[in-house]
Amino acid sequence: MAGYRDLLRTPGVARMIAAQLVARFPNGMMSLAILMHVEQQTGSYGEAGLVLAAASVGQAVAGPVTSRWMGAWGMRRVLTLTLAVCVLSVLGLALLPLNLPGYMALGMIAGLSTPPVQSAVRTIYPKLVNSSQLTPLFSLDASLQEIIWIVAPVVITLVSTGIGTVQGLLLVAAILIGGGAWFILSPEVGRVRIPRSRRAFGRVVLKPPVLLATIIGFLLIGACSAVEVGVVSTFGHGGLEAGLVLAVFSVGSLVGGLGLGHIPIGPWAMARRLTIVAVGLVLTMVSLNVFWLGGTLFAAGIGIAPALAVLFAITTASVKFSETAEAFGWAGTGQLIGAAAGSAVAGFLIDHGGPQGAYLAAALFAIAGVIVAVVFVRAFPDLRHRDPSPHPDTETLSIPTV
Repeated sequence: MAGYRDLLRTPGVARMIAAQLVARFPNGMMSLAILMHVEQQTGSYGEAGLVLAAASVGQAVAGPVTSRWMGAWGMRRVLTLTLAVCVLSVLGLALLPLNLPGYMALGMIAGLSTPPVQSAVRTIYPKLVNSSQLTPLFSLDASLQEIIWIVAPVVITLVSTGIGTVQGLLLVAAILIGGGAWFILSPEVGRVRIPRSRRAFGRVVLKPPVLLATIIGFLLIGACSAVEVGVVSTFGHGGLEAGLVLAVFSVGSLVGGLGLGHIPIGPWAMARRLTIVAVGLVLTMVSLNVFWLGGTLFAAGIGIAPALAVLFAITTASVKFSETAEAFGWAGTGQLIGAAAGSAVAGFLIDHGGPQGAYLAAALFAIAGVIVAVVFVRAFPDLRHRDPSPHPDTETLSIPTV
């Protein structure tokens, strides 16, 4: 922990971590807020699901695009524009009398305009710390983001069910404005400028480490999403046990990230950390007892934040600085698609075999991640004895001769 205290004393680091956590806090509230509001207005979970799907498609499409825009137009301009559009879309969902096409259109616009805070902050991090601190910083970031997934769903559920779904969406909009403004106005966002990328859009994802990060992110988040569906199916939407078990899952990730964050990242790091996740998820299928599920999911969670830290580090270390934002945008798109796929597969298996089907789906996603990490281990950069910072952008200079 002393290492993390020293890290947080580095100028700008604590502010950046806190500001981006608040700015991204609505990400843990948006889906539930939209789901509950649209269901209440239309009386149909099916229609609410279509609106959520539209928002998810928007986010998946926009991630690499808006992230790349930051290199062309500047971080503050892109973040401010997307924030304004996103807030207006959420306000429209809350206050306008809409039919299903209207809800879907605004849901997609909200997804398309989700501010690329995650890509921005992970592009800024290498400029705040020295190379030896970057891997622990990524691990700390991956760990602390679990706070979003522990607290945000509880907050939005309490507000939407206790006060009203309109107020729930208004709360999302208010935090978007407050957190977004804090992040955008932070000095580090103004100081760090992303050079314009000279490569064609989409080329960066073809680099093996970035492609691996995108695929493994898809599989890892797919496993987590399947777990969420399984826990809700096991204990019911209103069960206190569901919230507690999912919180324990996130606490395991928090503990793992803080405990393993100092370990150097070699080519086998991803396979080892995903194995922890896979073993824990396989054990969930033994029993649906609340204590057994809590224990096994805590164990599985220990590998999640460390695996995400590897994902962030190999992405950063494999690209030029001008490509980092777009690379993280593609990784985020992979994770969003994984979340949708994990939920869909888990739901299908639950319909045909009960809650155990969701845990089977989660285990299969995680095992697939281990297989990918083992088969393509040579494509993972060895960061144990090298600088994990992005490559500098260089260009040929024309020197006049006499």
